Amino acid sequence: MKILTWNINSVRLRLPLLARLAEELSPDVICLQETKVIDDLFPKDGIAALGYKHQHFHGMKSYNGVAILSKKKFDDVNVLHRAGREDCRHIAVKINGIDIHNLYVPAGGDIPDRAQNEKFGHKLDFVDDVNAFFKKSYKKDSPVIAVGDFNIAPFEHDVWSHKQLLDVVSHTPIEVEKLGKWREGLDWADSSREFIPDSEKCYTWWSYRNQDWKKSNRGRRLDHIWVTQPLKKSLKAHHIHQEARDWEKASDHVPLMVTVKT
Repeated sequence: MKILTWNINSVRLRLPLLARLAEELSPDVICLQETKVIDDLFPKDGIAALGYKHQHFHGMKSYNGVAILSKKKFDDVNVLHRAGREDCRHIAVKINGIDIHNLYVPAGGDIPDRAQNEKFGHKLDFVDDVNAFFKKSYKKDSPVIAVGDFNIAPFEHDVWSHKQLLDVVSHTPIEVEKLGKWREGLDWADSSREFIPDSEKCYTWWSYRNQDWKKSNRGRRLDHIWVTQPLKKSLKAHHIHQEARDWEKASDHVPLMVTVKT
């Protein structure tokens, strides 16, 4: 089963890019974040025409929104709310006995201080809540996959400059610490770092502010696919589709895909 995650930054605007992605990579399951559309206007028919007849989505106007699109049928679906808000950031499905969670962690604003920036405080609370949820809901031997735009680049080589970004939201020590506790909660395996050594640079996001993103290469690894230990040995392949960053009207995130033997 090929599982892909992508912050698409508006599913209706980038439906042609989703079609291109489906043709080029043919994932079995596509998890989208930042769909930016209410459920009544979600492009169900257009996506079904791409081969993804099984769809679970939860969205709102102009902001946030998550969706799971699948060629395989769902055994169960859920909408979940985090940190006291109902802002369309967490849904889940069960496929072939595996729970797949799609999450869009808040970006957190620009100031890494919860006393000055409520958005940053909410981000930290969200990550704590997610960690508590998974520890309460599953055991370490449960087959679970968590994917999405986590908006945190945890390791030194997940950002273009560790020293320069230590006080920039997405790579601050407190965010990294909380993401680490979430990862430790179920002893998750971080799939990208199962295939790419920690010593190598690895990015999934490049800012729109960089006119030549390839030349500057000031990226961050904000998008993740984690699996619990029973699925770690089933990870067979990993791909970051950097080509998508050069597509016309591209998202600033690129798709991340893993192949899991089921």
